Amino acid sequence: MSQHECTCATQGESAFDYAPLDAVLAEHGLNGHGPDQSALISVLQAAQDAYGYLPKEALTRIAEKLGMPLSAVFGVATFYTQFHLEPRGERIVRICHGTACHVRGANEVTRVIEDELGVSVGTTAEDLSFTVESVACVGCCGLAPVVLVDDQTFGTLDAQSARKLASRFRRERAQ
Repeated sequence: MSQHECTCATQGESAFDYAPLDAVLAEHGLNGHGPDQSALISVLQAAQDAYGYLPKEALTRIAEKLGMPLSAVFGVATFYTQFHLEPRGERIVRICHGTACHVRGANEVTRVIEDELGVSVGTTAEDLSFTVESVACVGCCGLAPVVLVDDQTFGTLDAQSARKLASRFRRERAQ
């Protein structure tokens, strides 16, 4: 057990579960046979798949195993939008704010969704049910304004249809 794990355990916090990360590192051949910095992105992707996000403890161990400074690993993890350093919601709601969506009412749709879900743009619900994000463009300008919920696209929304949509997903979550 590392000194950090001991410190956490003595302060009443639960120790970080390294088992999923160690499995990822072993799959990438990083179980003590020397660092391979070319594996960084694939290791970050697999670690995020294992945890749902990239915890600090995981980034620290990845840096150690790859023989890289933590700052370099953190720099890659924060450069690419696919990586997340905080837990994410079970459902990801992306509201398009590209030009067409903006002109056709994305701000109103955003307010309604935030109100209905109780989650502000750029945040995740405390119960990890929803993460709400603003995105620049989803490439569906003819359907503006557009909201993506996970992999589903919902277009030509207005306040009423956005309220129904958010309410539907909130009810489904409660079941």
